[in-house]
Amino acid sequence: MNLNLTGHHLEITPAMREYIQGKLVRVSNHFDHMIDVKVTMSVEKLLQKVEATIHVPGNDIHAESSNENMYSAIDTLTDKLDRQVVKHKEKIADHHKTNGALKHQVSEIEPEAE
Repeated sequence: MNLNLTGHHLEITPAMREYIQGKLVRVSNHFDHMIDVKVTMSVEKLLQKVEATIHVPGNDIHAESSNENMYSAIDTLTDKLDRQVVKHKEKIADHHKTNGALKHQVSEIEPEAE
């Protein structure tokens, strides 16, 4: 997983970088096939804003969150990403059961002999 952090009007400290990496581990535990993660952190007056885009095979997952505190904005962002990743994983899962349909089952009823 490649992590790309950028800051607008904000310097990203090593503590913030570690905090984001720790939170994204939870998301990657649900879905291992994440190719690239881009996180943008910005400050607009008193509002701290975090946006993230996760590139997974076949889709891009985007979420954003804003709060007065940067760490709580990161927390809510990872919660949103986690829900979206689980939903994406359920969509791509194969829901067809092998030999589960009635037409594939062997009938046990033998024709009556006369």
